[in-house]
Amino acid sequence: MAKRLQIQSLALILLLLMSSCAICLAQDSGGFDFEQDTPRAKNIILVIADGMQLENEIAASRYLFGTDFSLSWHNFPYYTWVSTWDIDSYNRYARNLGREMFSPDSFDPLVGYDPSRGGAAPYPVDQNGDRSYFLNALPTWSGGSETNAVPATDSASAATAMATGNKTDQGNVSWMSGDPENGALTTIAEFMRDENGSAIGVVTTVQFSHATPAAFMAHNRNRGNPGYIAHEMIHETRPDVVIGGGHPNWHSDYISTANLNTLRNSDEYVFVERVEGQDGGDALLDAADRAVADGMKLFGLFGGGRGNFITPEPTDTPGSPGCTDDDENPSLAEAVESALMVLSEDPDGFFLAVEQGDLDWGNHYGNYHMMIGSMWELEETMKTVIGFIDRPGDDIDWENTLLIVTSDHATGYLRLSDDITLGAGDLPEMTGENYHHGYPGGEISYAVGQHTNELVMLYARGAGRELFSQYEGFWYPNTRIIDNTHIFRVMFEAAGLAE
Repeated sequence: MAKRLQIQSLALILLLLMSSCAICLAQDSGGFDFEQDTPRAKNIILVIADGMQLENEIAASRYLFGTDFSLSWHNFPYYTWVSTWDIDSYNRYARNLGREMFSPDSFDPLVGYDPSRGGAAPYPVDQNGDRSYFLNALPTWSGGSETNAVPATDSASAATAMATGNKTDQGNVSWMSGDPENGALTTIAEFMRDENGSAIGVVTTVQFSHATPAAFMAHNRNRGNPGYIAHEMIHETRPDVVIGGGHPNWHSDYISTANLNTLRNSDEYVFVERVEGQDGGDALLDAADRAVADGMKLFGLFGGGRGNFITPEPTDTPGSPGCTDDDENPSLAEAVESALMVLSEDPDGFFLAVEQGDLDWGNHYGNYHMMIGSMWELEETMKTVIGFIDRPGDDIDWENTLLIVTSDHATGYLRLSDDITLGAGDLPEMTGENYHHGYPGGEISYAVGQHTNELVMLYARGAGRELFSQYEGFWYPNTRIIDNTHIFRVMFEAAGLAE
């Protein structure tokens, strides 16, 4: 009971801190015209921790620091929570409630996420959410398959919402709902490049043509077409930086031999790939140096199991947290540093989407150790990004750069014990195999191997962060919840783009 009260107290403290932060922002913005008075974000960096929920953050903070809210983004001046539903999950709830199916011209956000059932804030800030609301499978809408599923977005539709400001169907990659001809949706990266002349890039620990990175740099009716997505990115979108997994020597289907040869023979990109026995981080940083020196773009293609980078492995060393990493793939921090080196050369600014994608897999698997390794990598990456913005001697700073950290959705329904707290460097005993792990000590539990419709966190620092506060409660009155489509709106407005 004492431990439960401690957890609730910590959650209350976080809620109060975040609420007071919102009050400060409201006082700071004091009725000013956002469009007129908000500093323009010449540079935008959007960091997406795939599948991350607040319990993941608390768990990682405890492992790394022995406290609950000590990750590098926990001291950002803006925090809030985000709804993530897509059209598929909306329609499952709507059918269950006897409501009309989703229409972009007529929909009720409270069907997509109901704070009275799910909570007005993420667990454990609000512990009143109904477990069955998140975990009970519901049939799809009338006219489709009767397949039951837990209502929740997938990564493609979630990333599309953030990239374009539009809700869409599961599996759609920046493509309109219903898969019409000419249904491609313009992304924030495309807007910034076309209107502001910005450089654009994407970095991920998973396959570069996978759902989340693809939604910012490509368009497709189906995330299951990675070869077509890769072709579009290489031949049509042609971002200034692409770094990710999917190398065919370690996993096929994510890039064709023809497109791989195009990159190897490119006079547009400095191309670097995973080579056995070669340090991938050093090779990538060297390639970034060459790209800067020669005024070229940068493409890094790596990969391992499942096509991803190799996930860092945390050590069970109480009092001394740490992780072992792979050398043939770069770390996410090295990949992001390389991307920023190239993108920051553009005098018109840049947009960079960053994904830590292994975290989602760790939560799908119910693999707490893999989750901690992924969160450690995210923390190291965030320190690199913050350090880059803080670096003296250039024109990139917090007055012209917006940094956002969020998640596309929650995965796994992780819950930390109210009675047993893991300290710094301490991992629970984990038995079984992926999708079937057990934790006999009772320190943690996973409920499902799927995405859930839980709220996720958002943190922001830098130019235009005040814009988020105008969307708090916009769809969900008397709460601080924003929607993932509002992330696009804030980036669009912060960048000074025209409608």
